[in-house]
Amino acid sequence: MKKTLSILLAVALIAILAAGCTTPAAPPASGGSSAPGASAPAGSAPGSSAPAPAPGKTFNDSKKIAGVVFQEDQFMKLLQMGYKDTATKGGYEFLPGNTNNDQGKEADLINTYVDQKIAALAISPISETASLPSIQQALDANIVVGLSNTLFDGEKRVVGAFSSDNYSLGKSTGEVAKKYITDKMGGKATVAIIQFKSLLPEQSGARSGGFIDQIKDMPGVTIKVDQDAWLQDKAITVVTDVLTANPDIDLIFAANEGGTIGATMAVQNAGKAGKIVVFGTDFSQQMSDLLQDDTNVLQAVTGQDPYKIGVDTMTAIVDYLGGKEITTMGQGVIVPGMLFVRGDNEKMNNYLADLKAKGV
Repeated sequence: MKKTLSILLAVALIAILAAGCTTPAAPPASGGSSAPGASAPAGSAPGSSAPAPAPGKTFNDSKKIAGVVFQEDQFMKLLQMGYKDTATKGGYEFLPGNTNNDQGKEADLINTYVDQKIAALAISPISETASLPSIQQALDANIVVGLSNTLFDGEKRVVGAFSSDNYSLGKSTGEVAKKYITDKMGGKATVAIIQFKSLLPEQSGARSGGFIDQIKDMPGVTIKVDQDAWLQDKAITVVTDVLTANPDIDLIFAANEGGTIGATMAVQNAGKAGKIVVFGTDFSQQMSDLLQDDTNVLQAVTGQDPYKIGVDTMTAIVDYLGGKEITTMGQGVIVPGMLFVRGDNEKMNNYLADLKAKGV
């Protein structure tokens, strides 16, 4: 009897030891199992596990995000820097692109990204209408798209369209011009408008319209000239010709940086400092220099915040890829502009110091 009991105890002990050395099988993942070697969800940082996309969201399985601009000026460099910093922080490889104002190149770039099956695209489109088919092509290919430098409302699948309000940019400068005309010009001015409507008609028209609406009902104001010249060298030539043909012009508004700088230099070159004043749009080191120089030609500009526009656009993309709910889907989102007036030297210098810290 004792022998039989000893044998039974030994068998039980062996069974217990065997059970303790066996690793239990892992329970199946909720919702089904993944194929061997499947990648982490888009939006996850390398080596981390980010939340899966919300139900109904379909993304390309990629860790690449493209950021596309359409010029090489400071605005576009800061915009792309905002894209890059935010995408990199989110764990993505950033692919920079520049369409150089070429609608065909924009379409080709987007087509390339579709073929590469990238995760997302942040883009400052050349046109709110002509760019739409290519943007829709990317969206149809399950590429997440965020827009910058436009309040575009032609496609509700974008994660947001982030921009300064172009009308407000012109309005802000126009309000300063109206006060200047009243206080320093006896309520009278003969005005030339320098635009970029043949390049980006929607933006140029909104900026110029915002400015004109502030002064057009002043009884002593006449808007005599409206021409295009958005590059600095071209604006110098165009404004020089305008002043030669219209010697009564005493106030100029320019709708972008190149036009503003060119118009200011044209007035200086013509020896008309003190007789003609300039109001403009955008802000840079050169604009700051002109607002602080002794010629007293450039009086005020309203600049955008391109770095923040880039950051906000890419943040919406990265959050969406990470499965977060966003409130900007299909909407235009205004990023406020910044007014710089002659005499605001501290404000200008602080802003430029921040740009320098960013490496611009």
